[in-house]
Amino acid sequence: MRVTIASRRSDLARIQAYQVGEALRVSHPEIEINYSFHESLGDQNLNDPLWKMPEKGVFTQDFREGLLRGDFDLVVHSWKDLAIEVDPETEIVGTLPRADARDLLLVRRDRWDEVQRTGVMSILTSSPRRAYNLEWFLRDALPAKINELKFENVRGNVQTRVRKMLEQNVDGLIVAKAATDRLLSAPQSEFAETRSFLLEALSQCRWMVLPLSANPSAPAQGALAIEISRKRKDVRELIAPLNCADTYTAVEHERAILRSYGGGCHQKIGVSVVRREFGEVTVLRGLTDDGVVLNSRSIGTTATAADKLAKEQLWPLDAAEARLFTSEKIEVHQPSEAASLWIAKADALPENWTIGDRQIIWTSGLQTWKRLAKRGVWVNGSAESLGEHEPPRIETIAGSEIQWLKLTHDRGYEGDIPTLATYRLVPRDGGLDLAGRKHFFWKSGSGFEYALSQNPWLKEMSHYCGPGNTQRILRMHGVEPRVFLDHEQWREEMTQ
Repeated sequence: MRVTIASRRSDLARIQAYQVGEALRVSHPEIEINYSFHESLGDQNLNDPLWKMPEKGVFTQDFREGLLRGDFDLVVHSWKDLAIEVDPETEIVGTLPRADARDLLLVRRDRWDEVQRTGVMSILTSSPRRAYNLEWFLRDALPAKINELKFENVRGNVQTRVRKMLEQNVDGLIVAKAATDRLLSAPQSEFAETRSFLLEALSQCRWMVLPLSANPSAPAQGALAIEISRKRKDVRELIAPLNCADTYTAVEHERAILRSYGGGCHQKIGVSVVRREFGEVTVLRGLTDDGVVLNSRSIGTTATAADKLAKEQLWPLDAAEARLFTSEKIEVHQPSEAASLWIAKADALPENWTIGDRQIIWTSGLQTWKRLAKRGVWVNGSAESLGEHEPPRIETIAGSEIQWLKLTHDRGYEGDIPTLATYRLVPRDGGLDLAGRKHFFWKSGSGFEYALSQNPWLKEMSHYCGPGNTQRILRMHGVEPRVFLDHEQWREEMTQ
């Protein structure tokens, strides 16, 4: 059987088409594949911002018409480029496993000193969503006092945007990380020049992987859409074995949420759905056309909602109640600058250590990120309180495998990442009286183990925690906790 795959003509679009073609060839070794590459309206008009262009099909309409004429059998799109409405004559029948949906901030090394001195920073982006959601996060996340952020329009493919950043009088650029990863990892020789250019550009920049919890993606960002004519049952059956059901379900959920607010690339709305074994995390942030501020992060699980409880049954009710330990510093030598540091809490990074400007720093959560930024530390990204098994996925950007060293306390969980204890936990005086409490939220596994040592009856109570090592430690003691994203969400849901 012969199949013709169409896509846009850019390097990224061709790489995506080749990925689908290779997946087809693996699933159907006998297949013969041809490619048909074309420019779209969006490729031809590089002057207008996307939000000023026609709402529907700026990158896809021409391909839809080609499908219906039978010029080709299927089209591979970046799914985020597709109109939010359902098409009556074509359909998306499959997708591959999703690439990284996060955005990537690049900042020129040669301009960072000036940014620190003036407090003014200019960033290229054509996305109203990014400009709106990052206005305040970057002020907290960057290790400088930023008084003014200027977001300036940019168009073109990834290479063109990177080149404009390096050549124009601007400080940085935001691009989709999935696009950068695909361009850097494409094995075909025809993309060698692009790979070389991007690697050289990265060497001239500091970078941050921007967290979905603060900057959720455009719906479907990082996912590919395989579009066919609804009349082509034969192609639908051909594509079926390729489809990644988890990606497809998450993307459809994201698009449905955006559709409920009107849809379109002009919207200042980001929405990301992350599917994990403990549940489906949905982040929605932005501003609707009617001026409604959207700001939610929720988790959906198969567990039934709990009955509302009296506050007297819950522990802890506030952060002060959960402070079971004081900390005591441990004098340790700083490892080589080559070590990439995974930092569990901001206090785990000794004050006297010097962090090189090319050293990779990752944090367990965003509060740790922001506290380190105030200390002048450039943070490259975060696990966003989803647990240290949440993969950073930065090998392509870093150019090699990452050897992590986790900075934590002397009772820290020794899991998949080698650890270095930089402080010890000292139990507070007075013991721990939990009499009458029946429902417990644990912010740390060490806190649970300490409480359990004084109150063996705790095992019979109801327990809750965030995802990650705390959940693992409770399970090690025979306790199956219900997972919430944080203590505040738990307290609100249990007592409303």
